[in-house]
Amino acid sequence: MAVESGKVDRITGISSMAMRHVLAELGDAYQQQSGQPVDIIAVGGIDAARRVDQGEAFDFVVLAAEVIEELAAGGRVAPGSRTDLARSAVAIAIAAGATRPDVSTESAIRDAVLRARSIGYSTGPSGAHLVRLFERWGIADVIAPRIVQAPPGLAVGTLVARGDVELGFQQLSELMHLPGIEVIGLLPPEIQVATVFSAAVCTVSSCPAAAGALLSFLASPEADATKRRHGMEPA
Repeated sequence: MAVESGKVDRITGISSMAMRHVLAELGDAYQQQSGQPVDIIAVGGIDAARRVDQGEAFDFVVLAAEVIEELAAGGRVAPGSRTDLARSAVAIAIAAGATRPDVSTESAIRDAVLRARSIGYSTGPSGAHLVRLFERWGIADVIAPRIVQAPPGLAVGTLVARGDVELGFQQLSELMHLPGIEVIGLLPPEIQVATVFSAAVCTVSSCPAAAGALLSFLASPEADATKRRHGMEPA
């Protein structure tokens, strides 16, 4: 990557928790290669969208693609600046050392959910997918008393590790780095959903050109290995 001329004091960004490891590593790499300081904070996706929607001063935002589109419709990100970065699959986790249920097929996962004393999912895209799936299976009312929804910014795996949740579902990137849990598989293809995470330049940015250059780097082939190392695929 060529060193960018005309650097700014700092490029600031906000993202959901699912992308935090990827962005931390790539932000450091960009800063080392270009000399351009980058500061990215990660919070729950709902909170990140709210802060951008309220006009908080960030140069760019990284969230699920559909949320970026909502922010674009509201005039909070620059038209045409959406840049797809990565795809993330939903995984399943249990506490380390716990008995592994069969999660190889849709029917096996349905049975595991029905047997679990508690089921956890997030407020993000993976949680919304699980809600629809449980409704389609006709078990939403049956398992409702056993559902534990992680609050924004708290990984489902944290609830699994401390014993609050027996069977947890979330983006693989959010589960794979957590201690005290075991990722036992991905949702099988017939019920899998891959969330696309995208970036966009905020309309309040004081350095849209510099932010756009960073987004180009984040979407470049140079970033692919980092995304895969953290459980994602390039978009």
